[in-house]
Amino acid sequence: MKAVIQDRYGPPEVLQLVDLPVPEVSDDQVLIAVHAAGVDRGTWHLTTGLPYLLRLSGYGFRRPRVPTAGRDVAGTVVAIGSAVTGFAVGDQVFGSCSGAYAEYACGPASSFIMKPAVLSFEQAAAAPTSAITALAALRTVGGLQAGQAVLVVGASGGVGAFAVQIAHAMGAEVTAVCSSRGVEFVRSLGADAVIDYAKAPLAPERKYHLILDIAGGRPLRRLRRLLTGSGTLVIVGSETGGRLFGPLGRTLQALLLSPFVRQRLKGLMAFTNPEGLAALSRLIEAGSVTPVVVKSYSLAEAAQAVRQVGEGGILGKVVLSVRA
Repeated sequence: MKAVIQDRYGPPEVLQLVDLPVPEVSDDQVLIAVHAAGVDRGTWHLTTGLPYLLRLSGYGFRRPRVPTAGRDVAGTVVAIGSAVTGFAVGDQVFGSCSGAYAEYACGPASSFIMKPAVLSFEQAAAAPTSAITALAALRTVGGLQAGQAVLVVGASGGVGAFAVQIAHAMGAEVTAVCSSRGVEFVRSLGADAVIDYAKAPLAPERKYHLILDIAGGRPLRRLRRLLTGSGTLVIVGSETGGRLFGPLGRTLQALLLSPFVRQRLKGLMAFTNPEGLAALSRLIEAGSVTPVVVKSYSLAEAAQAVRQVGEGGILGKVVLSVRA
């Protein structure tokens, strides 16, 4: 099979298309023929090996522990392990596993669920990590309730586009912050109000019950001024922590400050899980969430896709299209 691998950390050009054996399934795994694979900011971090703290968390210090790239995937089941129940050959599934950037991928059966019929494979592959991150930030960590006001900073990107849709579906009053080119895009996703950060500052006169800071960079004190007295700030992403801490830098600051203030300052690192996938699937089938894929690349173009996501400024999601 064709697969995208990296034998070292570095710029996206370290990703190379090679021939590898098709993975063999163990007892609790399924093998899927990959139709599409998602590209997110986390993939860029795993490719570059930055921040360095990421390498210490089990991904490999000097080089990637798992050489085949990619996580989010959608495809058709072609083989199942002896202990697997609930799936059959021919099922169309989506989820997350190691080595998604390949013609075949293998992972625990618990990492996948049935693909909603309303989604294409490309849409399904775009959803797991970004949508579950948004869902966890709003529900699990943020505790958002219907009628509350939520501010989504970085609303036009992969996580932000899902966050706007999910918050809208939960009955919240959604204010989205994005660039000029994303204004109409996030409004179409259900935002009640949109702030173009290049034209209008975030006014402290308006208070929010929950802030999702996805495009991190603003000082915590400035974001706290936008919260109600008992409001919650959830830091989802930031690149202000340098090569050592990366997106975790501001999260650590928030966690250290949180015990000394009334407001709740939280960080988030979400991972796909069966419960999150099931909740996401229900939202999709209800028509509340639709993944927006703005660009599709081939496996051979994986480096270009990862570079584009790393550079930012994308409206919605980027995927790799593996088979029609």
